[in-house]
Amino acid sequence: MTPAVALPRSLKVMHGLGSVAYGVKDNGFSVFLLIFYNQVLGIDAGVVGTVIMAALIFDAFADPIIGELSDRTQSKWGRRLPWLYTAAIPLGIIWLLLWHPPEMGQTGTIIWLFCTAVLARSLVAMCEVPSIALVPELTADYDERTRLMRYRFLFGWAGGLLMLIFAYGIFFTGEKGVSDPVGYDAYSVWGALMMTGAVLISALGQHRHVAKQSPPAPRGVGLGHAFAEAKVTLSNRAFLWLVSAAVFGLINQGLTFALTNYQLGFLWQLQQMEMLYYALILFATVIVAFIIVPPLSARLGKKNAAIFLALISMTFTAGLYGSWLLDLVPGAPNDPSILFMFALVAMTNSAAVGMMMLTSSMMADVVEASQQETGRRSEGLFFAGYFFMQKCAVGIGTFAAGMILTFADFPQNAVPGRVDVTVLDGLALYYMGTVLTLGIIGVLVLRHFPISRESHNERLRVLNTAAESAS
Repeated sequence: MTPAVALPRSLKVMHGLGSVAYGVKDNGFSVFLLIFYNQVLGIDAGVVGTVIMAALIFDAFADPIIGELSDRTQSKWGRRLPWLYTAAIPLGIIWLLLWHPPEMGQTGTIIWLFCTAVLARSLVAMCEVPSIALVPELTADYDERTRLMRYRFLFGWAGGLLMLIFAYGIFFTGEKGVSDPVGYDAYSVWGALMMTGAVLISALGQHRHVAKQSPPAPRGVGLGHAFAEAKVTLSNRAFLWLVSAAVFGLINQGLTFALTNYQLGFLWQLQQMEMLYYALILFATVIVAFIIVPPLSARLGKKNAAIFLALISMTFTAGLYGSWLLDLVPGAPNDPSILFMFALVAMTNSAAVGMMMLTSSMMADVVEASQQETGRRSEGLFFAGYFFMQKCAVGIGTFAAGMILTFADFPQNAVPGRVDVTVLDGLALYYMGTVLTLGIIGVLVLRHFPISRESHNERLRVLNTAAESAS
């Protein structure tokens, strides 16, 4: 277990850089993959959406397997680095193939999409799960883990938003916009280079700090024994409380992402250049969260700081959409004030990202709680379980977005500026009500998370004493 000392800033940057691949992947799958296979390649949108969802489900179940195998990896470079070095280049290759299917019939193209999507998501997991599992290995300090985790969020969001800015500002500026097949050549090449480069540079930058002989692998062999150990590990009380709370926030995240284009295009009526400004605003909120999280955590503790930020985010969400419903938005409904929306979104997203940084840091503290109970350190398995819940929650959020559009009677082939105001009111009302309901339930569950700074430090003392006695 690494002593509780401050990590060099260069190490934090190198560690965070690895999450760029996850951000690029999320940008591609969430924003462009559906429209590419639908509008550019001519595959039915419903079929494409189903295939992408199937790949997500397959990937979600692969995460715990990757986490458990990572925990059991034996090498002179430790448990995590071999995964990063092995998966980085294949990830770039598969990413290129995902956006360049060979000419074949529709059935062949659908099969190509499924196979390359599954491989791309699995290879990203092979990079992301071992990478984030390094957090509790790099430091055992309660507050230093939060400082380290925020770099992952900073670079993860930077990767996705940078690709979004490149897409709208460089790759798809022609007459066809995001339906231009030529733009996807540059988009895929830059994405592949960013993903592979970030993972390799991150691994090399951390090599001298983490490249040491793996600890003894968990006792027992065979798949059945591994599943039995995983079941015991994931039954940890702190883990269950944390993922139960996080799932409500993650459903809100999936819901928000799925409705983003509807809200920006139809409710707030943003133009293409204003979309770029919106992406820059989002990145600015990540920087704000990066700055405010450490002092908040130091003063309130991770759990209370996360609850505080969740309440702040919900308050400004209610303010934004409540203002729309009460006709308080300047210029609404025909020309709503973009500055008004940007200001409240900035507050909402800054708090939401800060909360996610803290809950991810809390997951690192679960490792020692489980180690005290089971005698095993299972960093990879815990973070893989967290990703599993995240992907399931995103699917639920996407489903909820569809239901909201149905309840609001949102029309097919809608044109910005021509949607009936009662429909827009319904969209705002149902979105606000769902987000607030899920958020409040999540906060009430998070209150039961049992690990505090004091209990964590006491647990480290007990584990270190036991380790000294054993040696």
